[in-house]
Amino acid sequence: MQEDTFDLQTIDRELGWAAELGMNVARVYLHDLLWFHDHRGFLARIEQYLAAADRHGIRTMFVLFDSCWHPEPALGPQPQPAPGVHNSGWVQSPGVAALSDPAQHPRLQAYVQDIITAFGQDARVLAWDIWNEPDNGPQVDGCKPAVLAAKAALVAPLLVDAFRWARDCNPSQPLTSAIWLGDWSDHDLLSPIQRLQTANSDVITFHSYGTANAFRKRVRWLRIFGRPILCTEFMARSTGSTFEAILPVAKEQKVGAFCWGLVLGRTQTHLPWKAPKKQKKASEVWFHDVLHPDGKPHLAHEAAFLRKITGRMNAAA
Repeated sequence: MQEDTFDLQTIDRELGWAAELGMNVARVYLHDLLWFHDHRGFLARIEQYLAAADRHGIRTMFVLFDSCWHPEPALGPQPQPAPGVHNSGWVQSPGVAALSDPAQHPRLQAYVQDIITAFGQDARVLAWDIWNEPDNGPQVDGCKPAVLAAKAALVAPLLVDAFRWARDCNPSQPLTSAIWLGDWSDHDLLSPIQRLQTANSDVITFHSYGTANAFRKRVRWLRIFGRPILCTEFMARSTGSTFEAILPVAKEQKVGAFCWGLVLGRTQTHLPWKAPKKQKKASEVWFHDVLHPDGKPHLAHEAAFLRKITGRMNAAA
């Protein structure tokens, strides 16, 4: 939502495509630097986005902080995507400098509280995702336990603060932060940061890029918390996490599910997380993403399945 690249016409068009497939919620990442640079303009652009989403019957889960990909965000023109690289331009919020500097935390508090004060009673907002994968990032090489622990130790105090800052604004919407790694079959198996996430979340959220059986198992593990459950990331075709495999299980289990990706674009998330040793042909099945830039489905059978399972096909008949 940077002013120079905020394209409401494209946003509105793509939200319409999402609604046509039966999607009714979008998960949207915000960034603290955009608010810090121009908080009034940033709030105005959020309002414009929400109005467009609402016209299409789509509610929104906003993500306030994120630990994935590049740790040194900067304002202004962003680098062009690196050819053949998944999400080569995605940046963290806050960046490592702000994360590591307690003197910058008051501005992070102001960011959280200004956003939630503005939209915390807004019915167009479904929930607040306080922190996306707080123990992730480029430092997490192969998810080695020691590296994960070091990352989590840096983030954990600010994660707890961020939940508190948000809750102090008394929003009508629930707060959450999704867990994504490991075995959750027993509370003692949760990592320290996962315990903080689940303890502070009003609704339990998780990420799953595995098969239908893995998805069902994770839902079963999370029932112990006795709270509503949402999967806020799934759908990576080559790992078995497809719409056809996962959505029937989510429907059966009464679990909401957010796919990763909609329209092929600068993020290049149609490519796998790690670049293949051999260049794949353009005709091969995408990793994430659903639609071409002109709105044409990547897989026609997939779009038809989405319309059927969401009831959109019946509504249009």
